[in-house]
This record gives sequence, structure tokens and C-alpha cells, in this order.
Amino acid sequence: MSLDDVKKQFVEQVKLRAYDDRYVDKQEEREILQIALQQGITVDSARAALAQVCESQNYVLESKVLQDVSDLLQIFNDGDGKIDEKEFNDAVAKLKKGVQDKKTDIQCKRMVLELMEENAYSPKTGMFSNWYKRVKKEVGMA
Repeated sequence: MSLDDVKKQFVEQVKLRAYDDRYVDKQEEREILQIALQQGITVDSARAALAQVCESQNYVLESKVLQDVSDLLQIFNDGDGKIDEKEFNDAVAKLKKGVQDKKTDIQCKRMVLELMEENAYSPKTGMFSNWYKRVKKEVGMA
């Protein structure tokens, strides 16, 4: 099988998985990358090709959106070492826009909370209110 044939097959796999909802979640991305690896394509090349196909077809690549939100949280955290409620809500809004409303508000909040926990970002809460506990309870993580 030639390199062009492998690339065509790869593009078709991406289109097959994302055609219905125009969204490539982490699980679909993993499956696509495994197919590419089986065809002898390196991980970096496969990721680059996946990103290129998603961009050209206007598909949402969940890992790209999550990376963008993670970068935003890093910037917020670098300011004072904590994430406040407004910064959290800004990150949720960015995620919601990035996933083009393919995820609910609750799912987006959960994803941002998971990013905060993965990166050990501390929430900045007030003396009389704790937005972080409230939001964790709201999304079923408390």
C-alpha cells in the first residue's frame, strides 16, 4: 500500500467517524490514531493529519479544544496561583464555543473541572461562598 493510499484511507476513517456529528471525541481520536499506527504512520504524523482533516472539513477535534482551554487555565493560574469563578466561567464559555454546542453546559463545566484537577489548579473562593463546591455538586463530582 502506497503512502497516498494510506493517507486516503486515514482521511476516510476520520470522515466516517465524524460525519454524523462533525465532532471527534477522545475515544474516536484514539481509534483513528490506532488505525494510523497499524498502517505504519507515526503518532506525530497521524495527529497532524487528523488536525488537518478536521480543520479542512470543519470538524471539532475535542483534544484541540481541551488543549486551548488548558492553556487559558494556565494563564489564569499564573496570575495569582488560583482560578476564580469568573475565570472558570470564561474557560467554560471558551470550551462551549470550541465544541460548537456539541456538549451541554454541565458536560463543559465537568470537563473544565477535570482540567483544573489534572493540572492541580486551586480554586479561589470567597469567605462566605464556595463556587467550586457548588459547581462540583452541580455536575455530580462532589
